[in-house]
Amino acid sequence: MTAPTLDAPTRALYRITDAMRLLSLSRTVIYEQIRAGRLRTVRQGRARLVPAAAITAYVDLLEQEAQEGGTR
Repeated sequence: MTAPTLDAPTRALYRITDAMRLLSLSRTVIYEQIRAGRLRTVRQGRARLVPAAAITAYVDLLEQEAQEGGTR
């Protein structure tokens, strides 16, 4: 079984642990990004889930910030 990639998400929603693996970030950093409004999540009952589109948007944000940082 292969791991999902950011190019072709296999699910619409990911648990925090899955988002941690996909983004190569620690639990602490994931929750910091959520609190800062940089990584969007939804609630399903008691579970906090990260939409696949939010993961893609977060990567896009990081790429944009990297480009802006390189041009200054």
